[in-house]
Formats: sequence, C-alpha cells, structure tokens
Amino acid sequence: MRLHPVAAALTSAVLLASPLPAASAAPAAAEPARATDDPAGYVNPFVGTAPGGTDFGHGGGAGNTFPGASAALGGIQWSPDTVTRQHGGYAYKDNRIRGFSLTHISGAGCSDYGNVPFMPLTGRPDPDPAARHATFSHANEEASPGSYGVRFDNGIRTQISVTQRSGIARFTYPAGDAGPAGLTVDAGRAFNKATGKISIGSRTLSGYTDSGGFCHSSNRYRLYFHVVFDRPFAHTEPLDGKTSGAYVSFAPGTRTVTARVGVSFVDVAAARRNVTAEQGKRSYDQLNRAARDRWNEWLGRIAVRGGTETQRRVFYTALYHALLHPSAFSDTDGRYRGMDGRVHRTRPGHVQYADFSGWDVYRSQGQLLALIAPHEASDVAQSILNQGRQAGYFDRWTVANGGTRVMVGDPLPAMAASIHAFGGTDFDARGLLRAAVAGRQDDRQRPGHQQYDTLGYIPAGTKGVWGSAATTLEYAIADAALAHLAGRLGDTKTQAVLTRAAGNWRNLFNPVSGYIQPRNADGSWPSFSPTQHGEYVEGNAAQYTWLVPHDLPGLFTAMGGTAAATARLDTFFTQLNAGADKPFAYLGNEPSFNIPWAYDYAGRPDRTEDIVRRALTTLFTDRPDGLVGNDDLGEMSSWAVWACLGMYPQVPGSAQLALAGPLFPAATVHRGNGVTLSLLAPDASATNAHVRSLRLNGLPVNGPFLPEGVLTSGGVLHYGMTS
Repeated sequence: MRLHPVAAALTSAVLLASPLPAASAAPAAAEPARATDDPAGYVNPFVGTAPGGTDFGHGGGAGNTFPGASAALGGIQWSPDTVTRQHGGYAYKDNRIRGFSLTHISGAGCSDYGNVPFMPLTGRPDPDPAARHATFSHANEEASPGSYGVRFDNGIRTQISVTQRSGIARFTYPAGDAGPAGLTVDAGRAFNKATGKISIGSRTLSGYTDSGGFCHSSNRYRLYFHVVFDRPFAHTEPLDGKTSGAYVSFAPGTRTVTARVGVSFVDVAAARRNVTAEQGKRSYDQLNRAARDRWNEWLGRIAVRGGTETQRRVFYTALYHALLHPSAFSDTDGRYRGMDGRVHRTRPGHVQYADFSGWDVYRSQGQLLALIAPHEASDVAQSILNQGRQAGYFDRWTVANGGTRVMVGDPLPAMAASIHAFGGTDFDARGLLRAAVAGRQDDRQRPGHQQYDTLGYIPAGTKGVWGSAATTLEYAIADAALAHLAGRLGDTKTQAVLTRAAGNWRNLFNPVSGYIQPRNADGSWPSFSPTQHGEYVEGNAAQYTWLVPHDLPGLFTAMGGTAAATARLDTFFTQLNAGADKPFAYLGNEPSFNIPWAYDYAGRPDRTEDIVRRALTTLFTDRPDGLVGNDDLGEMSSWAVWACLGMYPQVPGSAQLALAGPLFPAATVHRGNGVTLSLLAPDASATNAHVRSLRLNGLPVNGPFLPEGVLTSGGVLHYGMTS
C-alpha cells in the first residue's frame, strides 16, 4: 500500500493529499530513542578509502575520505598519507605510509592540503625522499572518531588524537633498535606544490607552509604550526639541507615521545596559543577520551534504536563523515585571516569556518548541520557572508581563505538560505540577502549573468561558462532559495523578483523533446541527445532534466502530467549509478541526489520509498569500499543520513521535508536547541519499507511532506509501516 495520491500541486511545492487512513493514536510524547551511549563505536573512518564504484571521470570511484583524527568541524585533520594517494590522502589497498600530515579535505574530487607531514623513524632518513615510507598491516591499524593509531612493520607505533585546532601524537619506538628514535617534519611537502620554513628549538619546531592549487586553481594559503615535544632533542639538522624541513632525534634509549601541535592561519604565536588553550596539561589518554566523548555528543544528536548492526554502522559512519566539514578556521581568540588577506575577529563565542564545497554541500549537508546544530550552522552561514564581503563576491568552492572558482552555480548563498530555513538564524541574514542579490550581477560569482537576466537562460557556447544548461538550472535553484529567504525576512519585492528568476528553467525545457536542453541565443535548439555531456556538468541531459527541485510540479506539468513523469522516473531508475554516459540515475554524483524524492511530488511516495531503500542497501556499506563516489566534504554521507531518517530537504531555502520510509524502528533528533523530533516506526524492517499511515502528535499528516513548522516545535511522528 502507499500514501494516498496527491490531490493538488501548488507552485509553492506544498502538496496536499487526501487524509490518511486512521491509525492508532500515537502518544503526544515519547522517550528519546537511544541505540547506545557510544555511537562513535559504530563509526568506521575507513569507509570511503577504497573504490566502491566505477570511476566515471568525476573524481574517482572512491569516497576519497581519510581515516585520521579530526574533531567535528575541526581545524586540524591529522591523518596518514599512503604512497599511493587518493584525493583524501589515503588509499586502503596500499600498505605504505609516507607520513602523517596535519590537514586534509574529506571526499573531494581534487587534492589539496596534506600539509606538514610527520614521519617517525629509527636511524637517519633515507637519502632518497621517495623511499621514505614504512609498511604496515591493517591488522595493526585502528581508527575511531577523534583518534588514529598504527604500528609499522618496523615496530614503530604512532597514536594521534586531536582537539578543534590542535593535535597530540605519541610515538613509541621498538626496544633494542640500533638507530636513535627520531622523526622528520617537512613544511615543504603537501599534496600540491609547497614551500615553507621551520625554526628548530631545543624541543620545539615552529614555522609555516605555503601551498594551494585546488583543482589546478590559483588559490594559495599559508598555514602556521607550532610543535612542542615532551623531551629535548639530542640531534637536529635541516631535512635534505633545506630550512623547510627538519630531522630530529632523541637521546639513546628513548622509547616514547609525545608531540603537541597547534595550527593557525594567522601566525605561529596563534598556533602556540591554540595548543595551550585547548590541551592545557592533559595527557594523551585524557585528550583521547575527551575527543571520543565530544564525538559522542555530536553523533548522539540523532539517536537511533533497532535495525541491524550493519545499518547502525552505515548510519553513524555517514553522520560522522557529514560532520567533518566545514573546518574551524578562526583561532581560540577569534582571529582569522580573511579572504582579503587581513586579520579579522569573530564575535565572542562564535567561529569562522572554511573549506566549502558549495556545489555539493548546498543540497543537503548544510541542512543536516542546521537540523542538529543550529548554533554552529549559524556560524557557517555568517562565515559564508564574511567570505563574500571580504572577497567582494561569493565563490563556489573555497579552500582556507581563498576562492577557487571551481564548479558552477551560486551555491553558497543558497546554502546560507537553507541554514536559515532550518533554524540557524543567528547571523546577518539581511546582509547576506543584500550581498547575494548584488552578487547576481558579478561576473566572478555568476558567469553569464547578463544573458541569464536578459534571455532567461545562458545560451550554449557562452564564453566563460562551464555547462550553459547546468549553470542556468543552478542559478534558478539559487534564486529560488534566496526567494524563500527574502519571504521569511518580509522583503516581498525581492522575493517576487527572485521567484520569477527561479522559473528560468522553463526557458530550456523543449516541449518537443521533453528534456531540459541547451539553447542558442536566438532561441533555436542545437542538435541534442539525452546522453550528451556538452553544456552539462558531470552529468547528462537525462539527469539534469530533473534538476528543478524547487518546482517539480511545474516540471511534471511540462512533461505532460504526473503519470508521464512517473513513467519516465521508473525508466530513469532502471539503474541507480550508471554514470554520465547513460540516461539513467547517477547517484554517485550530486546532480541526481534529489531525484529519488521526486516521486513524492507526483503522488507516488511508494516509489520514493522503493528507490531510497534500494539506494541505501546497495550503494552504501560499512566497508572501506562503502561509497560509490566522492563524499564531497560530507554531502554524499548527508544524503545517506537523511535517507535513513526517511526524509530529505528537497527545496533549497525551505525547511519542507519530502518523506520516505524510515530505516530504523525509532530515532530521536536532538536539535541542539532544546527541540526534539521523534520518529517511531515500530514495524520498520528490511521488508517493511512502505508508509501505510503517518501521524504527527496524534494527528494525520496530509501527504508525504512535513511542514516547516515541525522543525521549530518538534514532536512525535508515528509511522504505520507495511511491506
């Protein structure tokens, strides 16, 4: 059985259905669902470090995650780097580690960071830098939220844990080895070209590294670091005769060395203050326990009960990966180096964040963060505004304090609008709206905006635009998100302008072909194929035709009605991860993420329930090869979290949630502001994936959608589930 068909489709995308069948009344309140006091125990940080799908040419077939130590939204990610490198720095099938670097990006399709690798060794460094690695076995490796450890085959053991802006490492050397206990630290090495300088003290190493070039961009950054060891050096020398690196060793007989590291993008003094402020005199074991406890606080914001062990591992691993970024960028004193190169300071009690893969995370990761952590999400939105003001425009993909102009669209203002919709309102929303609207006329922020504003679309072949059709759709989505924000702020004039622009997708819908396709400036249609890549971005026409999340009722009408749209969706989901060469779904990449939920808008939530459950059980696992595409700073993982809950933020800028069947019999979402939302589906199982009835606080819910007010007030959702 399925929920009753949609009775009316409104342009606001709020759909109404016939009342649901009566069900036994749910209690007005419920005890919070709790799976465990230690949800971190279900996390496998190695998920995504091995290819889980075909490499379709868009960043590889792996998640590109890293297994090392990071705090939630952490500013340091101290992780091992293998000789064979995936973009996250670690390839699971390689048994050679070449160092433990301080910074990483989880899941990107290009490389950056990997700064200042540490490498423990006995004896002197090999004169050939390419030979400086050690072998290991996964049997002697462990990783969990906030910590990482490995014992090399040569007997050296490395254990790492972190705070928000600092890390602590304990190096244990084998007894009786002929060579002295030592290590190298290299500020002139990163995943991309790097230079740097290290100053050597009696037991300290301080310096900076300059690197950058994400996706071959011109972006550069400078990272400062300060390291203090618990024992003095017996010998020091520049690494390879260069001041960018150091080799240090300790007194004969040394077995254990502890290093405390602080990082900062402001200066060395700030890096030193960060490690002092966040670690104090606590030992490695104390800091490691604190890191685990803090992660349990974060992961416990969504407490699930029931399901299988594997399902809980998939869920909490996805939630963990979805919370690694954006990265804390300001220091403990609030200072940070802005996009203008100047040092700024946040408001007391707030954090400036960095590393925004905008084209990815605007779809559902930002909304998930705002769902469970509205305070931190508000800071993320303010950080977006600060970046835009300092740079003079909103970049699409930022690393540290610079833009890269990677990917397309105008995603970061849309992300901020969604955060606001989900309750992250403690930022200058009016200022963001003003800046975002002004940026619509900036070539850096919106290439092709002149044609978009005059013709209502970007013509095929427009100079400086990657994928005219894809970019037109992305601009329309961003305009729709900003229109929602303007409406909440009471700016009806701006709302009307942006709402009209959000309809620009219609100018690329060809009623003859039934596809959204590229169009010439004179209005004519070039030759076309549903599987063409030209004028699209990491996808094809068959996939991008559904990228109208803000007006699916309008799209279905253009297609000939909901029955015709449903039939096309059924064909589209013949394959779930077909890549960009076939006219089917490509759920290993972002442009297809919203499409499984489109059935809800066609009155067929049963089909959404089918596809979402099939995707969860076939595309996500708890193994190293558990992701079929780039995790993209938590975006793919956030999709899995939403899917497990049976809901999805389909409309950017709006808090309306499209529904499917929840995976777990019970889950409680603790929003971090005192509001809770409980999902009770006692009959949910592997076979019972369909929603027979749904009540909110005892009252029937009309249609497969949750109204926005639910997230503000909270409550109890009681699902009747069936096969």
